[in-house]
Amino acid sequence: MRKKNLRIVIVGVVLFTIALAFFFFMLSIASKSSDPAALMRTVGTVAGVVGGLSAVLIVLGLVGKRV
Repeated sequence: MRKKNLRIVIVGVVLFTIALAFFFFMLSIASKSSDPAALMRTVGTVAGVVGGLSAVLIVLGLVGKRV
């Protein structure tokens, strides 16, 4: 039997929410930038890394550890 670690799952969900909020917030600011394509490329990379990290945390938290 494996015990799920809900604290890690919650942190993963919070990180995913922050990544989405950051992406959409920067999307609204990009039109005022001098180079919006480069800005969104960087923002997309950062949001993707944080989103990937949050997905790994969620999976690891749901798999849990052996009791």
